[in-house]
Amino acid sequence: MTFFVRVAIDQPPAVAAAIGSEDGLYDYRADIRIDPGRFVLVPFGARRVVGVVVERGDDAGLSVAADRIKDVVAVVEGLAPLGREWIALNRFAARYYHRPLGEVMLPSLPPALRTAARFELSPPDAAARRTATLPAIGRAIKRAAKSKGPPERVPSAAVALNTMQASALATIQASLQGAAPRPILLYGITGSGKTEVYLRAIAETIAAGLQALVLVPEINLTPQLAETFRLKLPEAVIGSLHSGHADGERLRQWVLAHEGAVDVLLGTRLAVLASLPRLGLIVVDEEHDTSYKQHEGLRYSARDLAIARARLGRDGIAFPVVLASATPSMETWAHVETGRYEKVVLSRRASADARLPTIRLVPTQRVETQHGLTPVLRDAIVDRIARGEPVLVFHNRRGYAPVLACGACRWLSACPRCSVNAVFHKADRHLHCHHCGWQRPVPRVCPTCGNADLAAIGHGTQRVEESLRSLFPTARIARIDRDSTRRKGAATGLLEAVHAGDLDILVGTQMLAKGHDFRNVTLVCVLDADSALFSHDFRAGERLFSNLMQVAGRAGRGGARSEGAEVLIQTRAPEHPLFESLVAHDFDRFAANQLGERRAAGLPPCSFHAVMRAEAATSVEAIDFLRRARNEGVTILETSGTAAEIELYDPVPMTIARVANVERAQLLVEAKQRPALHRFLDDWLQALRSRRSRIRWHLEVDPLGI
Repeated sequence: MTFFVRVAIDQPPAVAAAIGSEDGLYDYRADIRIDPGRFVLVPFGARRVVGVVVERGDDAGLSVAADRIKDVVAVVEGLAPLGREWIALNRFAARYYHRPLGEVMLPSLPPALRTAARFELSPPDAAARRTATLPAIGRAIKRAAKSKGPPERVPSAAVALNTMQASALATIQASLQGAAPRPILLYGITGSGKTEVYLRAIAETIAAGLQALVLVPEINLTPQLAETFRLKLPEAVIGSLHSGHADGERLRQWVLAHEGAVDVLLGTRLAVLASLPRLGLIVVDEEHDTSYKQHEGLRYSARDLAIARARLGRDGIAFPVVLASATPSMETWAHVETGRYEKVVLSRRASADARLPTIRLVPTQRVETQHGLTPVLRDAIVDRIARGEPVLVFHNRRGYAPVLACGACRWLSACPRCSVNAVFHKADRHLHCHHCGWQRPVPRVCPTCGNADLAAIGHGTQRVEESLRSLFPTARIARIDRDSTRRKGAATGLLEAVHAGDLDILVGTQMLAKGHDFRNVTLVCVLDADSALFSHDFRAGERLFSNLMQVAGRAGRGGARSEGAEVLIQTRAPEHPLFESLVAHDFDRFAANQLGERRAAGLPPCSFHAVMRAEAATSVEAIDFLRRARNEGVTILETSGTAAEIELYDPVPMTIARVANVERAQLLVEAKQRPALHRFLDDWLQALRSRRSRIRWHLEVDPLGI
């Protein structure tokens, strides 16, 4: 008997369109019945690739004639099929982000599972059936079986919830029992005990025999949070999933989750697409963080997919998603205002001896600085070190200096492949481009005029660290940024040193601002926070306020001296309204101002955006492609009579127009209603994909940067 199946394969939209597969699914023939969710090996052109069976069919629904359909090479054995809910989530993501289904499904899987060469084929049996196995899967499943018993751990002492935490937990508990729960914003100031609240909710989820998914914005937070979970949930099996895992470990963790052997899966944005058959609760920690947005391939928002996944539910029944933040995104805040999301508030710190720090602005106009620090900051650091209290110095720019310059001819250390300056890194005496990876040794003299006096302009974290060592020679100082934490475990070691009181000053970028509980820190110093105030990006103020509020929250979290905790922010614009709200710890006022400005200007979340970007050898080619694409879109809108619903802006170069010798341009699409935007994008992309072009292009829905 002959069976037909539709298989999702990871192929670009242009390939799918050329073959005539609008949804990125491909028809194959099999001699056995294959259930949806099974992995298969199939021929594709001259290659053999891994695919996922999505549907069973018959010859009446084939996209090509039955005699042209190829046979499934083998069915993968030893791994349970992917569930209906997982397939439904991927279908939603493919529709929403306008990508072929295979380009959504396959990249979310561990590399070992999507590499055909790693599978071992068995000879056909009597029924001409051939199977494939991946030995690593069998080993991972054996580990899963061993993990199912509760591990031997010593429970930590239970922490009593305060009134606000108890009320927040009660709301989440009611949502766990409800039939159609709304997303819940767990809105609490830094140090208010949000983690303790959602830990209790996770414990109830596990007790009901279900799994919980917890998303975090940074890989460096995963081990720290995992240890907290192991202490607070000693009976639970905790898994983790992030891009920092080696391929073998990533496969093992994925299989543990897929087989239902973990109770809680902690992970970064890619974990939102993990297979979790008993999922009953999702928590998105620091939901405002831009790290949840993927900027390559499927350009998805993990926060938005988490909300969609909870709504799609398990066995057709929705379950809760908790969005935790002290500085929620404007999109989330707008949904709270309209009643689509529920809000629970934690307005005071959980610890009885913890106090919100006093935030003071330190004007830098007409003030002489030493190594970039005003006298106010220098004196404050001296005082805290003398009292044995660690100090955090926040500067969100890595490297030694943003640029090298020649005072004689005004030469700048530009990257030859990108339209940006190359950053000076003093540690290796090299210029680095943080966009394309280009680097070269620092020239001895100016390449243009031969002047030997090249000056480092501005400050990066390396230079700040050097300056602090010069000002405070006896202090124990360390730096935490992407450069200093490349080695595995480096970030964890530095953070543990702060917790243990082995450091006096910790210098770092926004890696310091995300979720770390520094119990002894009573002073945070912020350098050069002004650049975002004058950005052309309408979201720059939101990101700046969030970063400053988060890093300020590292101070005064506990200890006898929390009462005197301070945050000192050097600024040239102390009168700016953003700083007024920040000094008052008043996110509500800041959010009201932001949303008011965006409503007046018709900007998200009060409108809906998509951006088409094109890459070419020259700017003219990229702009010309987008201009033709725009004309195609205008024709579609005029023909359908929907021109009033969609605004197609003129194509322009991107802010960083050239990266790695590729010129880039963009075209903004704006709509007042989300459904109208997606209807237009469906028609527009179908027309564009039917025309072959040498230009590389992609579409991003809900872009964070324009």
